[in-house]
Amino acid sequence: MPAIVKLQLSLEALAEAISSLDLQEKRQLQELIEQQIFEAEEALYEDDAETLAEIEGVRAEYKDGESVTIDEYLANRSEQR
Repeated sequence: MPAIVKLQLSLEALAEAISSLDLQEKRQLQELIEQQIFEAEEALYEDDAETLAEIEGVRAEYKDGESVTIDEYLANRSEQR
């Protein structure tokens, strides 16, 4: 198992460390950060009553046929051509 090290860096030191990375390493770091942001935002949405109500409303629209998914829209559009 790899060792885990927790560091406390200033934002300036972190920016300097990131600037020393090559492009591939920066892209890997970007993917990692984006995934963590996505997970954090998703956790917030799960706890947000307003967002949950909006999601339920949209689900009801799909169920009632008032809305279509993007895949359904594209399929219908290509059929009309």
